[in-house]
Amino acid sequence: MPKVQTSCPRCKSPVIADLEQLLDVSVDPSVKQRLLNGQINVIHCPTCGFEGMVSAPLVYHDPDKELLLTYFPPDLGLSVNDQERLIGPLINQITNRLPLEKRKAYLLRPQTMLTFQTLIERILEADGYTREVLENQQKRFELIRRLLGIVDPEERKAVMQQEESLIDADFFLMLSQITEAMLAQGDERTARVLAALQQEALNNTKAGQEIKSQTQEVQELLQKLQQVSRQGLTREKLLDLMLEAKSEAALTALVGLVRNGLDYEFFQILSERIEASQDGAEKARLENLRAKLLEYARQVDEQIQRHFEQSRQLVQRIATSPNIEQTVEENLETIDEFFFKALEEELEQARKSADLDRISRLQRIRAHLEKLSAPPPEVAFLEELLSLSSYEERQKKMQEKSDLVTADFLQLVGGLIAQSEKQNQPPEFLSALREINRIALRMTMMANLNQ
Repeated sequence: MPKVQTSCPRCKSPVIADLEQLLDVSVDPSVKQRLLNGQINVIHCPTCGFEGMVSAPLVYHDPDKELLLTYFPPDLGLSVNDQERLIGPLINQITNRLPLEKRKAYLLRPQTMLTFQTLIERILEADGYTREVLENQQKRFELIRRLLGIVDPEERKAVMQQEESLIDADFFLMLSQITEAMLAQGDERTARVLAALQQEALNNTKAGQEIKSQTQEVQELLQKLQQVSRQGLTREKLLDLMLEAKSEAALTALVGLVRNGLDYEFFQILSERIEASQDGAEKARLENLRAKLLEYARQVDEQIQRHFEQSRQLVQRIATSPNIEQTVEENLETIDEFFFKALEEELEQARKSADLDRISRLQRIRAHLEKLSAPPPEVAFLEELLSLSSYEERQKKMQEKSDLVTADFLQLVGGLIAQSEKQNQPPEFLSALREINRIALRMTMMANLNQ
């Protein structure tokens, strides 16, 4: 992400900003949500405290939706020729990244958005949001701003009750997203205010009470799931838990946690219960549950597949980048178990096709991730010492690796002893730590005397 010098819109002081102009969802799936949350090209002026988006041309690309959108802030005053000269190289980048089969006609007809708001609306419309839905979202946002401006709690409560039609699940989702955005920007004060507002809305509105009730039900079911798992979770017991779920939220939460258990055998057991049921109402209930579970399982599978595909694209992007190690570190937040699975599959494919260059690049990704995830030398050394069973073995090992018995090592051991005493760790663990600490102190003192 290139850094540029720009001017603060308020006081005109020079400000260094991280500038993104090409927003390609196929390369960085998080860019869409960051754009919608107002987290793209945000500057903070140290002189006057202004915080907001800097004016910059944007090119937004989502190949799955066949969207290629451009936006030029009016205050830049760019001519049509200047606009084309700016976006030409960016669109070429998009096209060159795509496989030949995905280079479609929409790439030749980028849509120009006249305002930033129309850019956001066009992206949301492609996701299936109607004009009415977008207007209601704007009303919810305005309500949040209005509530934040009210000091008196009783007055806030009265406004919530007057505008209760706007306070629904989407309202609480928006509140959470804004809170996360504030935390990401380092504005903890505003995040705390938003969290307090969310709690008030949960306590004082019908939708809030329903959400609290559903949350409590989900927690109780999850506790039951943990208890049953300790005793031995069977498909029959899992089905009984599913039947206890009263709300859609509880049922979907369970499906997300136990998707692997919803296999052919599970649905066969459910079908057998349906066939054996003599009660018409109970039979209908079981059939309804089967239909819901099949649908929820399909949705979970689709989400997993999308996540995996995004991870696969990230592997490909890192593997083809000029600086693999730097690109890995820039994307650490999005690297998870799906990424590692995609990396192994790509390595397997590269081996089958005997693509030596690709194998080398993919192995560099894996090696750098292993390096980054490895514990510091002091931690690894301490773990090795704790695995030994006697004082003599630990003393011998520490003498062999005396270069690791440093001030940092002593600080690590001392901190662990203090923490373990507070947490009432097992006596043998504390005893081993104190032994290591004594040996390290003695070695340090001897080293100082010999200098």
